[in-house]
Amino acid sequence: MMNFIPIFPLSLVVYPGEQLNLHIFEPRYKQLVNECAGHKKPFGIPVVINNKVSEYGTVMELEEIVKTYDNGEMDIRTRGLKVFRMLEIVPDVPDRLFGGAIVEYPDNRDLGSSDLMQKVLEAIGYLHKMLNVSKKFSMTGDQLRSYDVAHHAGLALEQEYELLCLMDELQRQEYLRRHLQNVLPVVVEMESLKEKVKLNGHFKNLSGFKFEDDLGDGSTKL
Repeated sequence: MMNFIPIFPLSLVVYPGEQLNLHIFEPRYKQLVNECAGHKKPFGIPVVINNKVSEYGTVMELEEIVKTYDNGEMDIRTRGLKVFRMLEIVPDVPDRLFGGAIVEYPDNRDLGSSDLMQKVLEAIGYLHKMLNVSKKFSMTGDQLRSYDVAHHAGLALEQEYELLCLMDELQRQEYLRRHLQNVLPVVVEMESLKEKVKLNGHFKNLSGFKFEDDLGDGSTKL
């Protein structure tokens, strides 16, 4: 299935099911939001990486215009619906300030592994403990998907985008598991380094090395 949607490119990744609050101030996007509100239609957020609009993004539902300011700026609440792939960008739409894109919606397998997800959650929990971060998910482990926890796994923007491009929940879970497997030793080493830095310049209570007894000729066995 292909269709045309207005687009709002941003330097962030939004996952299906995620809520995103935005402050709208540019004239073109104020027009986009008003049109989406008036016609109850969605818009797309393609990911911008290194000042380039990427191929994949997320279709967004406008849930609520929370506040409209005197100058027309708005605070809005949106939610991700599904992943799209852009086939063609349409930068100039007749009688519109904003652009759009012709998109398709790849099949997205949502069936993952509960055991694999549990390993991911345990690793994220350990990561948060090392970083002194307190995070509680609103859903239980059986209900959580990779999309629900990806932003809490310490991924860079490029890695979050790579995850968005994976159209299979098992692959997304495995991607997170491998990432955490690689990053946790680095975090542990950084914590060890922090402790060493804290000790620098402090009086240290350390036991000296104990040589073995003399050999009888005045020498010492090393």
